[in-house]
Amino acid sequence: MSGTATIFWFRRDLRLRDNPALVEAVRSSKAKVLALFVIDEEFCSAAGPTRLAYLRRTLQALDGSLGGSLVLRHGEPTAVLLELARESGARAVVATGDYGPRGRARDERVAATLAAAGVSVVFLDSPYVVAPGTVRTVAGSGCLVFGAFKRGWLREAVPAPLDAPEGVEWVRAPSRSLDELEHLGMRERPDYFGELPDGPASRPPAAGEDAAWSQWSNFAEHLEGYEHDREVPGLDATSRLSPFLRFGALHPRQVLSALEGTTPSHEKFRDELCWREFYADVLFHHPESARRTFQPSMRALRVDHGPEALERFHCWARGETGYPLVDAGMRQLLEEGWMHNRVRMVAASFLVKHLHLDWRWGAKWFMWRLVDADLASNQHGWQWAAGTGTDAAPFHRVFNPTLQATRFDPEGTYVHRYVDELRSTPAPACLEPGGSSLLTSNYPAAIVDASEERLEALRRFAEARASLAVGP
Repeated sequence: MSGTATIFWFRRDLRLRDNPALVEAVRSSKAKVLALFVIDEEFCSAAGPTRLAYLRRTLQALDGSLGGSLVLRHGEPTAVLLELARESGARAVVATGDYGPRGRARDERVAATLAAAGVSVVFLDSPYVVAPGTVRTVAGSGCLVFGAFKRGWLREAVPAPLDAPEGVEWVRAPSRSLDELEHLGMRERPDYFGELPDGPASRPPAAGEDAAWSQWSNFAEHLEGYEHDREVPGLDATSRLSPFLRFGALHPRQVLSALEGTTPSHEKFRDELCWREFYADVLFHHPESARRTFQPSMRALRVDHGPEALERFHCWARGETGYPLVDAGMRQLLEEGWMHNRVRMVAASFLVKHLHLDWRWGAKWFMWRLVDADLASNQHGWQWAAGTGTDAAPFHRVFNPTLQATRFDPEGTYVHRYVDELRSTPAPACLEPGGSSLLTSNYPAAIVDASEERLEALRRFAEARASLAVGP
């Protein structure tokens, strides 16, 4: 391959350090690499404005690391790669493997078509510490219980992170504008979103590889206490690494390598990395679970539709349910494109078990608004909260939003931060439904009675179980 550039196709690995596929591209081409990112309409159309804006800033950071040599093209990847191979004379494409349902299908098409044109395609590594499909049960199937998956995951050898390749000659080529991200995105917006806001988050997290390492360093300095502080949304005690992991500005292998301690905080954080990989593995084995309720017994669960259901969904998405902890989380989502994990669970449980809406409505809104929106983690996190997934909390575990606020935000720190109407209302009044309407007149009244709707949820759960027992 002397004198011929290799195309390196960036996807969910927007970094230079610890990028084994990039290292292979440099090695195989004797350091002449054409760095490409394809703006793929199929993938962009399902993304909301916040995620696209974050992707844009991540790509800008990557381009800066490449000295302005990142080549942007838009279109169907097979056609783009064939065209670029003809332009550059490249006879090889290297990329990190994609294990999502759409990504796997796309990569199979790309490899077959390019091979027929005499261009080799190599997929190496994955966005995970352990590639989905690696951990198996004794019977050879994928694990459906987190504990079993974790035991297998911990047994897998983890290679040391690699340095960024040096001495690379980044080959330049005509490039398109990042403005096309906005033009190609947001085309799969569901009708039921109605008039919900579509602008990007006003205070999104920082983006890019350097920002990822800065965030990790800051978190690592305050890691002790993570096992319990992570549950308190008013504290800045979570890693906030999920946006960087989502786009590959940081690889979880790098985090795991830096996480050398054996304290309860270190162990708990390893568990969180493992949960991310467990959900990716489940999706790998069960791609239909991204859209379909996993537990057969829960597919008959009765959910609400119609104008009243839509209005309740819109109140939830705007953060106007009258339940302060839920509303604080939903407003944080709109403002930052991110939400504290404890509050994600409470908000998800509220949508399914107090508003009686389809979990897929909420999952779609999260995918639309989150900068860290990852199909496997998002969909299976929602199925966990809804009691419909693998290793799920039982459906009859219903989070009481007021008790959750009292337990995890007793001083109202988190609620005060995101619910403007309640900033002058002290705890515990600011944690009550309606923010204690006797003290606060401009905060919405609770749209439902949580106690009554909990009983209704349990009735519907009993119906679903009974219908499964009776059969068709």
